[in-house]
Amino acid sequence: MSRGDRMIEVRCACPEDGDALGEIHAAAWEASHAPFFQPEFAAHAVLSRRTRWHERIAEGTGTILLAVLDGRPLALSFLHPSPTRPGLAEIFSFYCHPDGWGSGIAASLMTETLRRLHDDGFARVHLWTLRDTPQSRRFYAKCGFTESGAARTFDYGDGNPLGQVEYERAC
Repeated sequence: MSRGDRMIEVRCACPEDGDALGEIHAAAWEASHAPFFQPEFAAHAVLSRRTRWHERIAEGTGTILLAVLDGRPLALSFLHPSPTRPGLAEIFSFYCHPDGWGSGIAASLMTETLRRLHDDGFARVHLWTLRDTPQSRRFYAKCGFTESGAARTFDYGDGNPLGQVEYERAC
């Protein structure tokens, strides 16, 4: 797919993509989530995100899509059937490296993610995002997601749960 003079490719991640997925997740999480945590916890969490994707690929649970802009991997989505909403898919992870913000790569990845879910037989999809991250909430709304009205707290491991809101839409 081409956006102007830039080339975007979206494909299923393979075992060789583990480091790239880790770099995307770590950089995006550091920019969007780390400010909510104590510096020591945030640094450990960023490191953890750099190293977990090889195992996720090897597990083979769900689908991991990787979006590449002009040859550079910059965005990922991780999706599978929702464990809490029977019949719906859930996007468990959707991250874009800050170097890709504003490039259109995240929108291209979301389009392909939704197409893939539709082709896999899902009529609806949901996801959770931090309540206090307006950039991600604007992005999901721009992609046609609406708030479901559900909210929860999620503990990332530091004993300080953060508020999340649920979004959903048709595939």
